[in-house]
Amino acid sequence: MNQLPPKLAEIAADFNVCQGQEKLEYLLEFAEQLPPLPSRYADKHNDHQVHECMSPIFVYAEQEAERVHYFFDVPPEAPTVRGFASILQQGLSGLPAAEITAVPDEFYLQMGLQTVLSGQRLNGIGAILRYMKRLALGER
Repeated sequence: MNQLPPKLAEIAADFNVCQGQEKLEYLLEFAEQLPPLPSRYADKHNDHQVHECMSPIFVYAEQEAERVHYFFDVPPEAPTVRGFASILQQGLSGLPAAEITAVPDEFYLQMGLQTVLSGQRLNGIGAILRYMKRLALGER
């Protein structure tokens, strides 16, 4: 699990212990852990949508010193995407931009998610990570 920050590597390793549908169930557990979007972002949806996703996904970043903190708004009707957003928030939030941008775009393959999610869903979750990288670099 090269190039993964420690917390993200730990989550990926946990997924590798899971077999078949256990991976999906574990992903859904992460969906329940995604905290609500802070109210300060409630009226700023226009500028922060990940358009490549089928579901309306919004990602916000705050820079604190050299660290980036992420916040997500993902509807409950998209539990697999919520789960992946929660994984990314737990695994990447609070890290320097250089560590975030070094994560391979398709690191979810190291988790074996391609065995339980469709290609279209995988493309969407890859787009979330790419968007997070742009935000880490101060782009949109």
